[in-house]
Amino acid sequence: MEYGTGEGMNDLDAILERLERNEEIARKFFEVEVTILSVLNFKDLFERLLTEIREKFAIPYVWITLTEEGDLAPLIPVLFDSDVVRQRLSVVSRDTLLGLIGSSREPILVNEDLSPFYKLFPDHEKYLIRSLALAPITLNGDVVGTLNLGDASPDRYVPGMDTTLLKRLAIKVSVCLSNVVAHERVKLSSSRDEVTGLLNARAIEEILAREFQRAIRYENTLSVILMEIEDQVSHESKGNLPREVAGRVAKEMRSLVRVTDVLGTYKQGEFVVILPSTTKKKAMKLLERLSLHISENPIQVEDNSIELRLKGGIASTEDAGVIDARSLVRRASEMLARQRRGGK
Repeated sequence: MEYGTGEGMNDLDAILERLERNEEIARKFFEVEVTILSVLNFKDLFERLLTEIREKFAIPYVWITLTEEGDLAPLIPVLFDSDVVRQRLSVVSRDTLLGLIGSSREPILVNEDLSPFYKLFPDHEKYLIRSLALAPITLNGDVVGTLNLGDASPDRYVPGMDTTLLKRLAIKVSVCLSNVVAHERVKLSSSRDEVTGLLNARAIEEILAREFQRAIRYENTLSVILMEIEDQVSHESKGNLPREVAGRVAKEMRSLVRVTDVLGTYKQGEFVVILPSTTKKKAMKLLERLSLHISENPIQVEDNSIELRLKGGIASTEDAGVIDARSLVRRASEMLARQRRGGK
């Protein structure tokens, strides 16, 4: 009895091989999902996700794109504490991301004309990509980013390929993200200034110490701006300004600093901005921009228009005598004191 031709057996072998390969891929996706499901730390979630995918699937280019607006904004600076994530993270506006992927929650595969997607690449990275997969990540129903996989081969991610497993992973990442954000909000609430909602002095000191060590390790420049807000009429400083005014000032400042900068309050009621990888000259430009914006935009409280003035002192790891985070802040405080004396 003849059970099949040689050609038929070859076809069967090919089918079995393909099924075995698909089962292996599904198993790896499942292992990634299991790894991230137990994580309740924002930084750890993305560290594990990026590492697991790159290692298990031998994908040369794996990175995360997040939008700079919305519920994730206060948490994004934490990701720059991770050497793993920092190099594989891009932060863009929501309009930029949705302009490329639209409103669909389905993964997108591209292997032609990838140039529009270059704006999603991490800064300073030159990825030699000829095919790309983007899986939307959501938070509370809104797209807040994408998980991006790239390859030098144009055949790895071809439009029309089955993306079921990638979509399932993106959904699991979104669920994990929701849990992590809820957990991180509880932690953040204890490190926030009640009046402004910004990071308090304790949190700022911890971050500054960490950023100083990183600047030394990677031979980057770290700058700090210490600022005081003053009512031009009453000459009350930030510590004595009405709560609503101080809160509104904080909101204005948040709109002007970069997502990688760290804005907070300090011990005597001052505002502080930590500027990683920023020279003193660039810090001065930011201070000028902040000062101009504050002076040109009075705060409206009921029927009153409160005109404010900003004074600031800048210090940098470029400065002589700056040997640690404390001396960096001390130098900025000295510069602020000089401004209080009228620049003398």
